[in-house]
Amino acid sequence: MIIATAGHVDHGKTSLLHALTGTNADRLPEEKRRGMTLDLGYAFLACANGARIGFVDVPGHERFLSNMLAGVGGLDHALLVVACDDGVMAQTREHLAILRLAGVPSLSVALSKSDLAMPARLSALQAEIEALCAAHQLPLAAVLPVSSHSGAGIDALRGHLASLQPAPHAPHKRFRLAIDRAFTIKGSGLVVSGTALSGSVSVGDSLYLSADKRRVRVRALHAQGQACGSALAGERIALNLAGDISKDDIRRGDWLLSQEGYSSTRISVQLELLPDSAPLKHWQAVHIHHGARHTTGHLALLGDDSLTPCAELALDTPLYLADNDRLIVRDASARHTLAGARVLDLSPPTRAKRSATRLAQLSALSQAGQDDSRCLQVLAAAGRVDLDAFAWARQRSDDARALAGQLQLVNIGALAYSAGYWQGLKHTLLQRLTELHLAQPDQMGAARSRLKRLALPSEDSTAVMHAIDQLLQAGLLCETRGWLHLPQHSLAFTPAEDALWQRIAMHLAGDDARWVRDLAQDAGSDEDSVRPLLKKAARLGHVIAIVPDRYYPSTRIHEMAHIVRQLVAEHGFADAASFRNRIGAGRKLAIQILEFFDKSGLTRRQGDRHLLRDGTQFG
Repeated sequence: MIIATAGHVDHGKTSLLHALTGTNADRLPEEKRRGMTLDLGYAFLACANGARIGFVDVPGHERFLSNMLAGVGGLDHALLVVACDDGVMAQTREHLAILRLAGVPSLSVALSKSDLAMPARLSALQAEIEALCAAHQLPLAAVLPVSSHSGAGIDALRGHLASLQPAPHAPHKRFRLAIDRAFTIKGSGLVVSGTALSGSVSVGDSLYLSADKRRVRVRALHAQGQACGSALAGERIALNLAGDISKDDIRRGDWLLSQEGYSSTRISVQLELLPDSAPLKHWQAVHIHHGARHTTGHLALLGDDSLTPCAELALDTPLYLADNDRLIVRDASARHTLAGARVLDLSPPTRAKRSATRLAQLSALSQAGQDDSRCLQVLAAAGRVDLDAFAWARQRSDDARALAGQLQLVNIGALAYSAGYWQGLKHTLLQRLTELHLAQPDQMGAARSRLKRLALPSEDSTAVMHAIDQLLQAGLLCETRGWLHLPQHSLAFTPAEDALWQRIAMHLAGDDARWVRDLAQDAGSDEDSVRPLLKKAARLGHVIAIVPDRYYPSTRIHEMAHIVRQLVAEHGFADAASFRNRIGAGRKLAIQILEFFDKSGLTRRQGDRHLLRDGTQFG
């Protein structure tokens, strides 16, 4: 169990911890000289029932509030210290607001220096604190008068804290620890400490350091101040790390992760405002605190609901966030706390962010909370879900594919779709192909890559190919010589056209491209009859026009496409000179053929080079 102290400067937090645990949490020489907590301090209390309570002593002075914010993540309880002589002060209220916004489950209050107060003063102060906690909607476990000087009330407070139950944590999820301190010990090496937000860790485990995704190994560890072989979420943990790493490689706010994670620069959140918060402004500059890390950014408002507004945070520095993580948002001067934020979506859309559909989705994600199944259903209903990114966002120890199967989602590799959205994708493919047939009745259809670009340009290619295969298997789509078309879309020669075609075909047997006028003359016909016949022959797949009125047999186009693929395999590209030499044609004709391949989707032009785009074309 982890408890953080909170309260105004000089109200006796560190002295109270010393009286409770026998440990002076002020570890820095400057802290001892000034008698003021400047950074986080730590102490542990062994309870009679065998449990150990870890205390995080946070600074009370306004100037060190950023250090205070680094110590309030992953808490089970908070101990607010209020001096009887001063009463409730500015930082008392500030800390109380931060504890609420950080999601601390419950609170106890110690009335320090009680030996200096009369009973009437104690009663009045207790009533004021109860009203203040009620206004902040913080469950108040107890208000106990104590004196670190005389020892009065210390045993009662110690017994009360020992009776508290720790908040539920998530030991089955991925291990994630926010580093708030790094130091070296002679003979042992590098040690980092922090609060584990989820998962478990054991000696010998391999972990990722978020700073540079470097692998480190756990050589030894302490949990709640004692050496042990493993530790769980909800404990103060110190890890002795082995690997190519030094203290200078680690900063406060870095993470130790059991699996490689994703950092975010733009997130959707649900804001929690304080009763006396100033109105928020769109694109307001803010400071954001998460775990033990602090960064700056901008706040983009998405809705008008003043009770549970949704917003987007654009972060100047990427943060390693997960769904439902708590953040504290402060103003640009870092002097006033504006709101708390709960992470709803780590990958917000780039468009239609304020649409009714998107706001409804954010509301559904908020209601889903810790329910992974419901969250996945909400996301899949709006589009594809990257299951690897989802597993990170929910800190699942598995890859979420089993969950997608249980929900009967369409699973394509690492992507998942709802059944309704998947059907919509297939309908879009059929609809776009119908439009293409109407616009280009003289064309057989579209190659797979072209249909993907026309119908679903932003969709995953593997998923689109899978949808096409399903449509083919269902008989809703046909594929003829590599061209996709609707079943009712077909072409055939009439007897008269077939007779003329037989006369023309014998003059197309060579390797040279033939013009319509030359073929008409060779076949003893006129251009007006040959031209539409050749267009129809092209739709049937017999010939292909590289430019208007100039045709090759389809077999020759396939041969030249193979030559292009060979050149790309050998050199990484094809160009006019190398292609001309391979086919034995002039430069102008070689350029015309390469430009045809660009238009058809086999290649794409980059300067004078032609790079392979869709190697299945003319295969």
